[in-house]
Amino acid sequence: MDSSSGVEREDPVGPRDRASDEREEAGEQRDEASGQRDDASDERDDASDERDDASDERDQAGDERDQAGDERDQAGDERDQAAEERGHPDDERAKVADERDQIADQRDQVADQRDEAGDERDQIGNVRDRAGDERDETGDDRDRAAELRDRAAALRDRAADLRDAAAAKRDRAGDRRDKVAEDRDHAFERSHQEGSARTAEETFRQSQVARSEAASDRVQASDDRRSSATERTFAESDRDTAHTDRGAGATERTQSKLDRDRASADRGLSAKERRTASRDGLTGAYLRGPGLVELEREIARAKRTEEPLVVVFVDVDSLKSVNDSQGHAAGDRVLVDVANALQYTLRSCDVIIRYGGDEFVCVMQGMTIAQAEKRFGHVNEDLATRPEHSSVTIGLTQMEPGDSPEDIVARADAALYQRRRANHIP
Repeated sequence: MDSSSGVEREDPVGPRDRASDEREEAGEQRDEASGQRDDASDERDDASDERDDASDERDQAGDERDQAGDERDQAGDERDQAAEERGHPDDERAKVADERDQIADQRDQVADQRDEAGDERDQIGNVRDRAGDERDETGDDRDRAAELRDRAAALRDRAADLRDAAAAKRDRAGDRRDKVAEDRDHAFERSHQEGSARTAEETFRQSQVARSEAASDRVQASDDRRSSATERTFAESDRDTAHTDRGAGATERTQSKLDRDRASADRGLSAKERRTASRDGLTGAYLRGPGLVELEREIARAKRTEEPLVVVFVDVDSLKSVNDSQGHAAGDRVLVDVANALQYTLRSCDVIIRYGGDEFVCVMQGMTIAQAEKRFGHVNEDLATRPEHSSVTIGLTQMEPGDSPEDIVARADAALYQRRRANHIP
């Protein structure tokens, strides 16, 4: 309370300090959000590097698959030559079988490498998901920082309003002091005219003090208004920064969505890599290695359900003659026809494996040998209607207790050769 004017002065320093604290806290939040954004960016760069590595692995696997195909063609040529020059059919057949096994092993190796590439793509997808989560967290931090800045701006506006109010009060106090000084000037003139020198001197001194206090009040009011303008400038800056933080938060969320989309794409490519790794490129049947894994699962399921299981060894008739007379492209068309006929005639749950160059193995759950034989009769009927007019010879066997995949396939292969000898088929 001013002793001379009775005007109460308000101190707005407290709200200003609170606004300053809020601004500093918002700044710290922004710095922390910026650091997290940098971390997310590093994660994204790491994911990109891993994706490039996976792409290199995939290219390498493709090269090895092509090499395996070349070796398979070479083995086919060698098998044809061996068939023409054979003097000991059994020895030559064993030699060709060994070469065929080597090619199958190489194809399995390529499939394993494709699986590894798929695993790496899954890892990249996980990294991208984590980066997306971190970007979301960064966006949330930016939003919280923006809210703090908005609150700080509101506090600054309140402090500015208080300073403006204080300045207005100081102006009013200055006006009152000026009026008091004028009244005292009039009193001084009256005292001087009346001849009272002491009273006139005291009145003049009081008038000077009042005018000095009024000038001080107006200076303080001017300072308050300047401080108020500064606070409002800071408040506007806080609001601009809050708006920028919200924009950056939205950008982080957009990047997070992109990261998740890329992660989904990587997982899709991974699944495609695995499908490609397990399938023969020409016929779409299982490759030998993955197919034997499926056969092992079917054996385990047949044992569990106590249902019959039939394995059929399929040999494409006269494929060498087609290759010799019409070329390997025609032979490939025959193989595609056989694969399509198998897929069309057999059930969707039956497993079809390309076991060798002109050989397939089919696994039929819940069927007897007689039922499977009848169904393969329909396969040859289907092949007779196709442009290449091909056919197949089969050997069938039923699962016995203790059979391994190799045991049951070998027995079906033996049944095929018995049927060929009995029917005098070369």
